[in-house]
Amino acid sequence: MFIIAGLGNPGGQYAGNRHNIGFMAVDAIADSNGFSPWSAKFKGLISEGSLAGEKVLLIKPQTFMNLSGEAVGEVLRFYKLSVADLLVIYDELDLIPGKARIKTGGGSGGHNGIKSIDAHCGKDYRRLRLGIGHPGDKARVHGHVLGNFAKVDSEWLEPLLAGIASNADLLVRGQDSQFMNKLALATGGSGAPPQPAAAKPVRKAKSHIHKARQHGQQKMPESGPMADMLKKMFGQKKD
Repeated sequence: MFIIAGLGNPGGQYAGNRHNIGFMAVDAIADSNGFSPWSAKFKGLISEGSLAGEKVLLIKPQTFMNLSGEAVGEVLRFYKLSVADLLVIYDELDLIPGKARIKTGGGSGGHNGIKSIDAHCGKDYRRLRLGIGHPGDKARVHGHVLGNFAKVDSEWLEPLLAGIASNADLLVRGQDSQFMNKLALATGGSGAPPQPAAAKPVRKAKSHIHKARQHGQQKMPESGPMADMLKKMFGQKKD
């Protein structure tokens, strides 16, 4: 038996978050490979099916990200499995959007879901990291990961999720190099496309309008040559 855990936060308000790309990935695997409907068990939602001739259990922990290890640990203990039978899919700030990397073991990279799984299960499991990009400022990281994907992100997100789903059997077989090659073909191998040049000027235009409105609220001078001129222009008599 093989376990694939996708990480995220439960609840509709988090469904479109970048932090929930792990949930999205296992949803795509379930939908594309005829897995059972999701049901509540092991402090998570589970879906059962088979890939590469082996029984596979997908799990979306419902403990919230920081306690993901509680749900994953329960599954491993119940089925008497080791971390060699586990793959975890999650978001990675230090990869550009659309890029993916897979490895066994290693550090958490500051990811709280991975910290929790390390604490409950050990570290020697396989990890499929999916890039969501870094906002460029540490102070903006929290808002970035808990922010929703933009519409333009679908240009790389949909091919990425479809590529994972259609090649998930290679993950179960442990054929990671072949999986990455297939994924590169499915996504074009280059991650997120560059943002359209028109996108930034739109934001700047709004910013300029906002500033112009603020400037329009400044008080007129009450004395001096300029005040005299303005009063004459608007038909006001000098005091």
